[in-house]
Amino acid sequence: MNHQLSIIIPIFNEAEIIGDLLKHLITHSETNLIKEILVVDGGSTDTSSSIVNHFISESKEIPVRILTSEKGRAKQMNFGAQHAKGEILYFLHADSFPPKGYDQYIINEIKKRNFAGCFRLQFDHKHWWLRIASWFTQFSWRACRGGDQSQFITKSLFKDIGGFDEAYIIYEDNILINELYSRKEFVVINKKIRTSARLYKKHGIWKLQYHFLAIYVKRWLGASAEELYAYYKKNIC
Repeated sequence: MNHQLSIIIPIFNEAEIIGDLLKHLITHSETNLIKEILVVDGGSTDTSSSIVNHFISESKEIPVRILTSEKGRAKQMNFGAQHAKGEILYFLHADSFPPKGYDQYIINEIKKRNFAGCFRLQFDHKHWWLRIASWFTQFSWRACRGGDQSQFITKSLFKDIGGFDEAYIIYEDNILINELYSRKEFVVINKKIRTSARLYKKHGIWKLQYHFLAIYVKRWLGASAEELYAYYKKNIC
C-alpha cells in the first residue's frame, strides 16, 4: 500500500478558519506523508474559496486543491474521496485541528493493520462538562465517537462500505462509524485533536448537549435520516 494521506475537508462558508487549518496541517506534518489536501466546497458565498486558492498558489510542500460539489457534508466527502489520489483517506472538519505528527500516527496504525479510526477529542473551551466529555473520548466505546474526532480509513475499506450515506444531511459520520464498529474496524489514537466549541457557545452547553443526545437516542430508536434532519433544523440549525 502507498502510505500517503489524502486529507478531505468539506466546507461551507468557513472563511474565518479554513486558512488557519490549512497552515496547521502543513506545519504539523511530515510533508512526504501527505499526498494532497482536498478542500471540497459546497457552494460558499464568503471568501473561503479565495483563501484556499491563495494556499494553492503558495503551498510548495503539499498540493492543495479545491473541488466544488453539491452542498451536504456526506456528498462533499464522497466527492472528495472519488478524486483522492492517496490510499489513505483522512476526513476532517474545518474547525478541528489534529495533533502534531497526525500523519505519522495514522500511518503507524495502518501498518499495524488498523484500517480505520480517529483521534481523541479536546474542545477549545474550559467548561467542566466539555472537559469530561473530551476525557471519555480516549476510550473505544461506541457512544464516545463523533465526526469532530476526524476519521481516517483506507480507500479500499471506504469503497467496500460504500462511502458516506448521502441520505443523511446530519449524522453521516456516525452512520459510517456504526458500520466500522460492526466490522470491528476501528481504533482510537490516544492523541488529542482540538475542535471548536462554537456551537456550544452559540446555543449554550446544556441545551446543545441535550439536542445532540436526543438525536443519538432518536437514531438508536430507528428514526430516519429525514426525521433526524428535521429535528436538527428545528432545534440547532
